[in-house]
Amino acid sequence: MKNTDEARKSPSYFGDENEYYYKDSLVLEWKGNECNFLKILTVFTTIDLSSNKFEGSIPSALGQLLSLRSLNLSHNMLCGSIPRSFGKLSVLESLDLSSNQLVGKIPKELAPLTFLSVFKLSHNHLTGCIPKGNQFNTFEKSSYEGNDGLRGYPMTKDCGNGVSSQPPTLEVLHQENNVSILYGFTWKVVLLGYGCGTVFGMVMGSLMLLTGKPFWIIRIVEEEGYKIMRKGNRKRSKTPRRGRRRT
Repeated sequence: MKNTDEARKSPSYFGDENEYYYKDSLVLEWKGNECNFLKILTVFTTIDLSSNKFEGSIPSALGQLLSLRSLNLSHNMLCGSIPRSFGKLSVLESLDLSSNQLVGKIPKELAPLTFLSVFKLSHNHLTGCIPKGNQFNTFEKSSYEGNDGLRGYPMTKDCGNGVSSQPPTLEVLHQENNVSILYGFTWKVVLLGYGCGTVFGMVMGSLMLLTGKPFWIIRIVEEEGYKIMRKGNRKRSKTPRRGRRRT
C-alpha cells in the first residue's frame, strides 16, 4: 500500500500468477455498501478493522499508505485525535471513523483530498470548525452527528464569524428575488410617472402661454361643475321639508 505506482497498473487480481493458490472470495464494505467479490482486485487497497475492540490512538503511520483507497475503523474504542498524516492519502475515497472516542478538531489537511466521497465521523467527541472546500462542501449532516462540539456547514452552529453555517434555502432565495423584483418594478414605475407628468406639464404650460386660455380645458371644468351643481339641487329637492307645529 505504500507503492504509489500500484494504482497506475492495468487491473489484475490477487493470485493470477498461481491460479491454484488464491481463490478466496471477499465481502467488503466499499463506500458504505457491502460488496461481494469473487476475485480480489489488486487496486482494492483497503483496510477494514471495524466492529472490534481496538483501543488507543490511531497510528499516524497509516498516512504512509499512499495507495490506500478505503479505511474503516468504525465501532471501536479508539481515542485521541485524527492524525494529520491522513492528508497525504491523496487517493483515499472512503474514510469511516464513526462510533469511537475521538477528540480534538478535524485536521484541515484533509480538505485537499478530492477523491474522498464517503466521510463518516459521527458519534465521537470532536470539536471546532469543520474544514471548508472541495469534498467538505458535499458531506451531509449525518457525517458529523453525535459531535456536539462541531461547528460550521452543515451543522446548525456557525464558527463565530456571524455568518450562518447553513446555505440559503429555496424559500429565502425566492423571497430575496421577489423583493428585488418588486423594488426594481417600484422605482421604474415611479420614474415613469414622474417622466409622464413632467412631459404633460410642459405641454400644458406651452399651450397656456401660446393661446392665453385653453378654452377646451375651461369647457371641461365648467361642464363638470354644472353636473355637480345639478346633482346637489336634485338631492335638496328630494329631501322632505318639516312643517311647523300649530299651537
